[in-house]
Amino acid sequence: MKFLQLSSLPGVNATLNAITTVFLLFGFAFIRRGKIAWHRACMVSAFICSMVFLGFYLYFHFHAGIIRFGGQGWIRPVYLTILITHTTLAITTVPLVIITLAYALSEKFSSHRRIAHWTYPIWLYVSVTGVIVYWLLYIAYTPIGAPAPAVSGLLVSFLSRLA
Repeated sequence: MKFLQLSSLPGVNATLNAITTVFLLFGFAFIRRGKIAWHRACMVSAFICSMVFLGFYLYFHFHAGIIRFGGQGWIRPVYLTILITHTTLAITTVPLVIITLAYALSEKFSSHRRIAHWTYPIWLYVSVTGVIVYWLLYIAYTPIGAPAPAVSGLLVSFLSRLA
C-alpha cells in the first residue's frame, strides 16, 4: 500500500474503531430523540468506517502475519479474554450489521428494530474493545512480530500518552 506504511495500519484501524464508536453512540442518541435522518447518517457512516477497517485489517494481516502480545503476568489473561471476546463477536457482527442495515434500507423497520437490539450492543462492544486491543498490543506493551512502527494520528498520540 503506497499511501500508508504497513506499520501505520494498526493505528489507522484503532482510529477507525474509535470513529465507529462515536458514530454508533450518536446514532443511538439520535434515534432515541426521533431524528431518523441523523440516525441513518450516523449508522451508515459507522458501517462505512467498519468496512474500511475490515479491508485494512485483512490487508495488514495478509502482509504482516500474526502479531503476538508482549505483555506478561496478570495482564496476559486479561488481554486474551478481551481479544477472544472481541474477535468472536467481531465475526458475528459482520452478518448482523449487514442484515440490520438491509432491513433499515428496505424500510422493514419492525425487523430492523428487533435485530438492532442485538446488533447495536455487540457492534459497540467490538468497536470499543478494538481500541483497547490496539492500546494493549501496540502502546502499553511491545508487540512481538509487528512491522517497524510508524506512529501517526491523533488517536495514536492520545493513546500513547496513557501508557
